[in-house]
Amino acid sequence: MSTPLDVGLLVGALVLLVAVGAVRLSTRLGVPSLLVYLALGVGIGEAGLGIRFDSAELTRDLGFCALIVIIAEGGLTARWSTLRPVLGLSATLATVGVGVSIVVVGAAVHLLLDLPWRLALLYGAVLSSTDAAAVFATLRRLRLPPRLVAALEAESGMNDAPVVLLVLLLSREPAGAPHWWLEAATIGYELAAGAVVGFGVGQLGRLALRRSALPAAGLYPIAVIGLTVLAYAAASVLHASGFLAVYVAGVVLGNARLPHRQAILGFADGLAWLAQIGLFVLLGLLAAPGRLAGAVLPAVVTGLALVLLARPLSVGVSATPFRLGPRRQAFLSWAGLRGAVPVVLATIPLSLRVPGAGRLFDVVFVLVVIFTVVQAGTLPAVARRLRVTAPAEAAEMHVETAPLERMRADLLQLEIPPGSRLAGVHVDELRLPVGASVTLVLRDGRGFVPGPDTRLRLGDSLLIVATDQVRDAAERRLRAVSRRGRLARWFGESGADLRD
Repeated sequence: MSTPLDVGLLVGALVLLVAVGAVRLSTRLGVPSLLVYLALGVGIGEAGLGIRFDSAELTRDLGFCALIVIIAEGGLTARWSTLRPVLGLSATLATVGVGVSIVVVGAAVHLLLDLPWRLALLYGAVLSSTDAAAVFATLRRLRLPPRLVAALEAESGMNDAPVVLLVLLLSREPAGAPHWWLEAATIGYELAAGAVVGFGVGQLGRLALRRSALPAAGLYPIAVIGLTVLAYAAASVLHASGFLAVYVAGVVLGNARLPHRQAILGFADGLAWLAQIGLFVLLGLLAAPGRLAGAVLPAVVTGLALVLLARPLSVGVSATPFRLGPRRQAFLSWAGLRGAVPVVLATIPLSLRVPGAGRLFDVVFVLVVIFTVVQAGTLPAVARRLRVTAPAEAAEMHVETAPLERMRADLLQLEIPPGSRLAGVHVDELRLPVGASVTLVLRDGRGFVPGPDTRLRLGDSLLIVATDQVRDAAERRLRAVSRRGRLARWFGESGADLRD
């Protein structure tokens, strides 16, 4: 005799397996996988299999739990050496840029859709945060300059914190006359305190895990994820920003060279995928397909205001002081992807019964679907058109190998694209620093171990082992030779990541 639990497990397992298989299909078709997950949620909901789900409060709570895991994985995989140069830019995008976006979108929907100011600004706040899951999943498939990728990933990891505070603020009825300076000071405290809590938890976790020998390797990934959740909870108890604490703790732990680091990253990646699948399916369940058709026009109007006005202005105001060139600013503007985060944020006013919140949820849901297809689908072409691609960049390969762990080394992959001056260079002419070595060359589908006199060719794929101490220097040297050839040093080419 089957029970509701048995049926629930059957449906859940089937949805999970279909979602996992859909990743490969969506990659082949160039369609973001989050749309497949949303479609699954709608398909098993009231309009499909008939599963009834309408709890905005539960969706909000589970959505926050999923975002904790997704943001933690983004922090764990962020390299401090790449993050440090763009920290100011990313923090400005996540604060000043968010403020500009809220004002511009709010003014646009107030004028074009005739919404009251409070609800219009709530539209702007909900849509002002870029989505960590969408940004991480999309950018990691592209070969882009490290500084550009780091800026976008750090922004998406940090901007959830101020946006959640602003959405909560706009969703609550003001108790008396508003004091903007008091609200600004409160937000400033919550962000600063969240960063401090995250840094403290990360440092304590780093010391504890490096000095203690856990009895099983599988306990290290669990402990690291537990520490990031602890950072969120501790910050929230102190009325600080939990999401910022999670990201900061993840960055500290991810750069601590902990034991079994690759197992930790693999576990976090798997949990992040599970969180994304569960979150998008849940949001699809909450959506009411019968109401979505009426939200298409306001969603398109709001989305155009966001993509063509708010995002470019917020990037221009935030990035110009950091001397970022116009082509990279244009790419930053187009790559500000929205995903599950705005839909989760839309459940906050929905759960608090804010007037117009139901319409807001429908508009945000439709907007995310439409503009995710448009932006994510055209991002590679836009990157090529703006000439910000970097096909010769080395990418880290996350593999679990004990020798690499003991040597504190990373495995990098580099492909020699058309136009690269690496073609024709002998391996010994690369002059990689001591501690870095080309260990394998894949050419015409055949792999071989290169010798010092092996001449690299166009289309070769290289596997490079580099210790932690020389990884950055090895990447700069490869970048320099790719630009100017074997005599890069004579031309004064350092391999630094160009600003434009």
